Amino acid sequence: MQDEGSDLFLIILLGFFLMLLMVSFIVLMLLYHRQKQIKNRERLKAIQTEYEKTILNVEKEIREDVLAFVGRELHDNVGQLLSLAKLNLSSTKPEKISDGKNMLNDIIREVRSLSKALNLDWVETISLEDFIKRELEKIGNLEFCTVDFASDGPSLTLSKDQKLVLFRIIQECLNNAIKHAQPSMIAIEINAGKSPTEILIKDDGKGFDLRQQSNGQGLRNLQYRMETIGGKLELIAAPGKGTQVKLLLPN
Repeated sequence: MQDEGSDLFLIILLGFFLMLLMVSFIVLMLLYHRQKQIKNRERLKAIQTEYEKTILNVEKEIREDVLAFVGRELHDNVGQLLSLAKLNLSSTKPEKISDGKNMLNDIIREVRSLSKALNLDWVETISLEDFIKRELEKIGNLEFCTVDFASDGPSLTLSKDQKLVLFRIIQECLNNAIKHAQPSMIAIEINAGKSPTEILIKDDGKGFDLRQQSNGQGLRNLQYRMETIGGKLELIAAPGKGTQVKLLLPN
């Protein structure tokens, strides 16, 4: 009887320790998952903060470009129109006064157009395709080189943030081509039929050796910006064979 009691006591004691071990294991697992959740939330918050910071930087850069454009337009275009309107309105000839009044209407339209440009709400009203055409048209009007645009599908559906980032990246790529590549042709192509959708920015300029790339920070900045909207940037270049920037959009 005494041995049976000892065996029962040992079984109960062992069961207690096993239960204690199991409870401890469960508590430790709960604590581990809790810590993991906290770290994941912190990581997501950091990613969101970086994303918002990137978007704000892009908005700031685009606003600075717009302000520079508005400044040039006020000085070169509106200022000239105001001077001509003043001369015409100072005349005693009816036809000159009429011309001056017409110029005032032109000035009003120009100022309204410039005021709209200062508000980034225009980003939501313009498609990526129309923006690209507008940027290429600016280059074409300068007679710097020939330009070409092609798209194989319907207009892409993008959020304002995605368009802001893409607008800035495309502007940077075009500026780099103008400043460094000395191309005779710049072309942009949208392949919406592929998965993921591709935007190709190509020139037939002098190109460069990727292994000896000097502006690596600029490329990393563009790659990072594509990553913030879930995309990817690839660069293909070789001396004498031009440069191709491939933007892969998120599905």
